[in-house]
Amino acid sequence: MDLPTYDIAISGAGPAGSALALMLASRSPHPERIAVLGPRFIAPGTLPQASGADPRTLALNQGSRVLLEHLNAWPDESASIEVVHVSQRGRLGRTLIDHAELGVPRLGSVVSYDALLASMHEALARSGVDLIEATPSQQLASGRVEWDLGDRRISSTLAVQSDGARPQGIHRDYKQHAVLATVRVSRPRRGWAFERFTAQGPLAILPHPHDQDLYGVVWCCAPAEAAGLLALTDDAFEVILHETFGDRLGGFGCIGGRHLFPLSLHAGPSLTNARNVAIGNAAQTLHPVAGQGLNLGLRDAAQLAQALLPWLAQPQTDATHLLAQFARARRPDRWLTAGITDFLPRVFATGNPLVEHACGLALLSLDLLPPLRNTLARQLLQGLRT
Repeated sequence: MDLPTYDIAISGAGPAGSALALMLASRSPHPERIAVLGPRFIAPGTLPQASGADPRTLALNQGSRVLLEHLNAWPDESASIEVVHVSQRGRLGRTLIDHAELGVPRLGSVVSYDALLASMHEALARSGVDLIEATPSQQLASGRVEWDLGDRRISSTLAVQSDGARPQGIHRDYKQHAVLATVRVSRPRRGWAFERFTAQGPLAILPHPHDQDLYGVVWCCAPAEAAGLLALTDDAFEVILHETFGDRLGGFGCIGGRHLFPLSLHAGPSLTNARNVAIGNAAQTLHPVAGQGLNLGLRDAAQLAQALLPWLAQPQTDATHLLAQFARARRPDRWLTAGITDFLPRVFATGNPLVEHACGLALLSLDLLPPLRNTLARQLLQGLRT
């Protein structure tokens, strides 16, 4: 029996895979020949109940926001980041990155993961692509890709893995866990985000989309320290957070529970075989410092959609050379971004006083030399353009 066939099937209904599907659908004469495979899709107008909500907030740079707004997939609630304050606990030196210096309306925005995904799935439901709830496995067969969906099978000419598969290649265990929390502060600073490096890892405090005096905390530290933070009472957690971060936002009050995520680097090739491309978390998972993971995944999606434009008009033609060109073009941005996010949390957490003082001097130099600071900021804002 002939299998249902698609031109392209995207495994993973997270933000990167959803963005790719929306971009392809907007340029394809037959969006119904694009399939998105995922374990669940959020129905339009609904969000998970609080007990099942994802605790993550995401920092998306201005380029990512413009892309998602263009796709009509930007959520209703977001908090703007206009200034980023970078410091190191116990050492001199700090730097400020200001949106005005870069000529952009904001450096980025913070959204809740669930709200972003709901907006993207609502846009997908309008796009004409085929949404298939399944956790698939795949194999190459007779020049096509066959997908086993459990109760049935489908086939596609091209395959994209955007999540659900860990990249195979480079791996680093940071020996850090991220503790996620939401706090209310007594002296909010509208539009300000903070990245504070400590001896055990970076501490990020980001404006929260739900209220002006709420902030999301991403506290990276050794596993034993993280477990201890998770076990503290709210009062004790608020005290140690204030001791570590300082008085820039006044006092802290915990809102809701705390959550823990182990941190590691995984990175592999974009092109896993002639018909299969990896983007987003299936291509690289990064340390959360500077919030680059999803922004890099969305750049993967945007560049892949652009590379496949000629093939979308004639999907019966061979696309292998286009996929190979895409993989080569993505390499510099992927590896530079991965390198920055790998280097920063490790160099600031060496425990070596000489290195820590050097890091403080580096922050001071960035503050005193706008061209140097803005070069780094533009890389984090838009990636390496090739």
